[in-house]
Amino acid sequence: MSNREWPTITVEVTRLPEAADLPLPEYRTEGAAGMDLCAAVAAGEPLLLAPGERASVPTGLRIAVPVGYEAQVRPRSGLAAKHGIALVNAPGTIDADYRGEICVLILNTDKRETFRVERGDRIAQLLVCPVIRARWNEVLTLPATARGAGGFGSTGR
Repeated sequence: MSNREWPTITVEVTRLPEAADLPLPEYRTEGAAGMDLCAAVAAGEPLLLAPGERASVPTGLRIAVPVGYEAQVRPRSGLAAKHGIALVNAPGTIDADYRGEICVLILNTDKRETFRVERGDRIAQLLVCPVIRARWNEVLTLPATARGAGGFGSTGR
């Protein structure tokens, strides 16, 4: 499927002055669902995360997500696999009415190594996704299913 066939939506974006030289989020491959977000830490002043430490990393971007959509901030699998970097609230949701800077809450789960975030490093992915709003219908009983109230692990390994 080429990019011409993907459904698209326009999202307005503003770069803060500290991100003027950084790229806008972009899809790195033809089939990518997420766009990379870059760190807007000061040049020459890397952010160092000791083992177990977390930090809010600025991206220097603000966006206007259209009503009926959300933007999701998700981890990059390469950072997780190679460095133990996780996002504290993954996926993080950017609502349609939020206009502040996108920041990425990263956590260094490595037990021994300090993680270094340099200016322009790709630190997370951003996905824009449709949202359906729920309307509650309070009932006395719910329809039965084979699983019923079985919780974690109840359907097998």
